[in-house]
Amino acid sequence: MMQRTLLIILLLLPAIGGELQAAEDADLWPRWSVHDAQNSARIDHRDWAAILRTYIYAGEDGIHRFAYGKFSEDDHQRLEGYLVQMSQIKISDYNRKVQRAYWINLYNALTVRVVLRAYPVDSIRDISSGLFSFGPWNKELIEVEGQELTLNDIEHRILRPVWRDARIHYALNCAALGCPNLRTRVFTGSSTERTLDRATREFVNHARGARVIDGKLQVSSLYIWYIDDFGGDDAGVIRHLQQYAYGELANYLREATTIDNHSYDWRLNSLSGTHNAKPVRGRAGS
Repeated sequence: MMQRTLLIILLLLPAIGGELQAAEDADLWPRWSVHDAQNSARIDHRDWAAILRTYIYAGEDGIHRFAYGKFSEDDHQRLEGYLVQMSQIKISDYNRKVQRAYWINLYNALTVRVVLRAYPVDSIRDISSGLFSFGPWNKELIEVEGQELTLNDIEHRILRPVWRDARIHYALNCAALGCPNLRTRVFTGSSTERTLDRATREFVNHARGARVIDGKLQVSSLYIWYIDDFGGDDAGVIRHLQQYAYGELANYLREATTIDNHSYDWRLNSLSGTHNAKPVRGRAGS
């Protein structure tokens, strides 16, 4: 009887997991708060930039897709070389701006590598990091300064608690159609502020960020999972949206008081399936 019950649970877990997403708390890992404000050195992200320019395609629906199926052997080596280079950097020696760009680029590059190693796959959530896990976020993927790190470590124990900036959510790409777009240019110490603002405005004003359906406000589940980062309640999320919304959405939000529904599309952000997607080639400001 117990074996039968366990089998039923295992069969149901993927369906349940598709609806539920437990958000990690922002829990500072103190060692990664160390920085050198006087250090003006930069980090070379050119190899990652070349990959983004080559493999990101923009669909008519406003969603960026990644051409995992076209990834060349040379670029597999380029990506591995880039990640080795990043793992050898003593990031604690850099200033805060350079550190933030480093962690964002590293997170996104690791995510792409995770998908490439499992491709073809329908969703990143199908790439398990252990029994009863959905997705690869708890798997140790890289060593930095002698410490093994997971994607969850980078997002929830470094980026979110160190910078305390909700816009971080628009910079990290989880390889899903419902996620904010993978940017076509690398983050740098000097460009991150502008890029975060642009990414935030784009997502908020896209249907997967916020939209009004039959007079009701539907938002991305991102705002519900990480509601503490967006003010702690519906009113806080709405205030955040108001800062970046324009057009009819902005008009609606002026009087909005509650969120009526939320959704998220976990399908892979793969180029398969057309949407008339065209290569973006890292155009300015993207």
